[in-house]
Amino acid sequence: MVPLDRLEQITQRFEYIEAQMMQGGGDIAQLGREYAELRPVVEEIRAYRQALADIEGARAMLDDPEMRDLAGAEIEELEARLPAMEAALQLALLPRDAADNRAAILEIRPGTGGDEAALFAADLMRMYQRYTEAQGWSFEVIEEQWSELGGLRELVARVGGDGVFARLKFESGVHRVQRVPETESGGRIHTSAATVAVLPEAEDVDIRIDPNDLRIDTMRSSGAGGQHVNTTDSAVRITHIPTGLVVTSSQKSQHRNREIAMDVLKSRLFDMERSRVDGERSASRAAQVGSGDRSERIRTYNFPQGRMTDHRINLTLYKLDQVMQGDLDEVIDALTADAQATLLAEMS
Repeated sequence: MVPLDRLEQITQRFEYIEAQMMQGGGDIAQLGREYAELRPVVEEIRAYRQALADIEGARAMLDDPEMRDLAGAEIEELEARLPAMEAALQLALLPRDAADNRAAILEIRPGTGGDEAALFAADLMRMYQRYTEAQGWSFEVIEEQWSELGGLRELVARVGGDGVFARLKFESGVHRVQRVPETESGGRIHTSAATVAVLPEAEDVDIRIDPNDLRIDTMRSSGAGGQHVNTTDSAVRITHIPTGLVVTSSQKSQHRNREIAMDVLKSRLFDMERSRVDGERSASRAAQVGSGDRSERIRTYNFPQGRMTDHRINLTLYKLDQVMQGDLDEVIDALTADAQATLLAEMS
């Protein structure tokens, strides 16, 4: 049972924001974000409080002989609906990740497995591109390196849109593939892996970087397999000296490359800070679903059996073809529900 005084405080805050927006006062962008976050919560609160008021109204009619049966039936119906309404309200009141509505920086790199790992990394890139397209999001490649066989050596991309990080944050980790490689003549199944990192895009207020902590180098950039070599030194590499983080951007515009590389660097530093704070909040990171612990194998893609297994929630789907085509909603929904269940358990 959620305390009614807390529900009242949330409703009052929402009404205050609503009034401020009507008057055009304050930071409209910030007020708009908070309004959008609180609106579905307040809708659940109002429905729940209305049900409680209706129950009280029906009980007041129990003393009227002509209305007793009708009132009793209404009370029974409303009380039967209360548990589901309380559950929906609890979900709406769960603490939100402040980064959920942000765009994300997606990084993919091959792990163990040589050429096959790079080919699998390329498959993962295409999977996320298709998912992004289905969601109506944007997919901007910041840095990519390809092998001669068409494998992906490295990808850094920005995925833009509403609620991107909330949907993609559970993808961070080690993705394992089991299949017969195209380069395997004996038909043996090989196991290889690729790592995926999803970072919330940092905002200027999140991270302040001392220019003296940066080393910025320019260099020649080249496309896949050495093609489309630029004749100017357009690529930019930024090294953050205190942490050793290195970010590269190889677009055609050197000025734009500097902006892109700084954005990625800020996102990586922001992610490091979030991970540090998360670690302090919980002694056991294993209890944090979707914490982005990249040392763990989170998912296996078994091509001979046509199955995908997410090891964090023991979910197995025999629809690997659809998954590789970007049909990720079922697994992402399951991971989100599991994370919500964990939060509910911690709050109870």
